Amino acid sequence: MKHVALLGLCLGAVGCHAEPETSKVRVVATTGMIADAVKRVGGDRVSVTCLMGPGVDPHRYTPTPGDLAALSRAKVVFFNGLHLEGKMTDVLEHGRGPKAIAVTRNLGPKQLRTGEGADGSHDPHVWFDVKLWTACVEAVRDGMCETDPGHAPEYTANAEAYLKELAALDAEVRSKADAIPKDRRVLVTSHDAFGYFAAAYGFEVRGLQGVSTAAETTTKDVTDLAQFLGTRKVPAVFGETSVPPKGLQAVLDAVKAKYHFDVKLVGGDDALYSDALGEPGTPGDTYTGMVRHNIGVIASALGR
Repeated sequence: MKHVALLGLCLGAVGCHAEPETSKVRVVATTGMIADAVKRVGGDRVSVTCLMGPGVDPHRYTPTPGDLAALSRAKVVFFNGLHLEGKMTDVLEHGRGPKAIAVTRNLGPKQLRTGEGADGSHDPHVWFDVKLWTACVEAVRDGMCETDPGHAPEYTANAEAYLKELAALDAEVRSKADAIPKDRRVLVTSHDAFGYFAAAYGFEVRGLQGVSTAAETTTKDVTDLAQFLGTRKVPAVFGETSVPPKGLQAVLDAVKAKYHFDVKLVGGDDALYSDALGEPGTPGDTYTGMVRHNIGVIASALGR
């Protein structure tokens, strides 16, 4: 809470971090997926700072003093919205600092999944449906054109090339998903991050935790998921790079004890990228790499 309050003060302060202007547009992105989109759209015109690096869980994120300084220097900030960034979302939406743009701003209620909260909040994990993510890339394009209109043609051309790449990626994911037998398209993960993926590509999904990892796992959560796995004979569950696998391992131990059935935990280098991109040089260090890694791992573990 203290860091969030400091963020609001810093963004509202005039001249908080006065530095000479550079030829590049200073952009801050909250997550790796958004930063990757900004780099693809902005090209050489942007200098991008990503607040949440590889393996960082945005649901539990607390801004650092360095993050606050980067935000104060930025000309524009791109964030997910839909409360992925927690309390920081309110500061970005209503603060007096640099322009802040939610990349999900073009998505309507009918395109969004409702989260588990009583407040009717939406599931923020829209990047798992590649078609929905194209709308977010378009929001980045429009935001850069608004911020730096003199170079709008360059941003538009970069975005057009990237959107074609994403259309091909969506078809690739759909083809690999269709090759998995329908009765084996059951995706069980550490938390409920893959609902948009399921709706887009024909899977049933279950998560040990809800949409946000900030929710505590209960004994009932473990028991219910163990029952689901044991009775359905699900062959594999998938760890996530930004969530410790301890909870899923407890579920698998319960399945073995009660149902005498071994379920494979897909983790390590094969863990799914969920709320964060991978380290540089790993398969998931870009958005397209993240998506390809995930569908490849899922197809390998669930296909016959």
